Amino acid sequence: MNNKLKSKLIPVCLTLLVIALDQLTKFLVVKYIPLFSVFADDAIIEVFGKYLRIIHVRNNAIAFSLGTNLSQSLRLILFGLFPLGIIIAVFSVYFRNNDFTKLQRWAICGILGGGLGNLIDRFFRPLGVVDFIDVYFFGIAGMERWPTFNVADSAVVVCGIIFLITFGKQIYCDTRKK
Repeated sequence: MNNKLKSKLIPVCLTLLVIALDQLTKFLVVKYIPLFSVFADDAIIEVFGKYLRIIHVRNNAIAFSLGTNLSQSLRLILFGLFPLGIIIAVFSVYFRNNDFTKLQRWAICGILGGGLGNLIDRFFRPLGVVDFIDVYFFGIAGMERWPTFNVADSAVVVCGIIFLITFGKQIYCDTRKK
């Protein structure tokens, strides 16, 4: 195997790891925590008191429950098939592009793992994506708690931020050279 291909394949391990951790944690939440446990104090698992809790809710829309009122078929297209097409396109660009840095490759693979983790739920869990990480938000922006999320969401956000920072740094450095 040549070095270019190897440098592209190794970060894909992160994609697989994110999917595995995401699905394992969701499996455990579904198995051991009653659905809508946020409404039953005895079903909430407090990790750090009110600051970090594990609950069990479902989201059949996207971030912040946007799109909840759309029809099931429209949600399937917008939140299932369309993102699947984007993920396929990103994988294609990922393997064709030789300009990404090592860190950018890892970040892209983390984003893809998170996207695929949630897509698995969208296609195979009729009640929606399993969300379970519940964080206290100190009333910032009028929100007592941040919208509940999962491992896949975390991977998308963290790796997305890393990618944007490295991409911005790369653009900044390129413009300084000119």
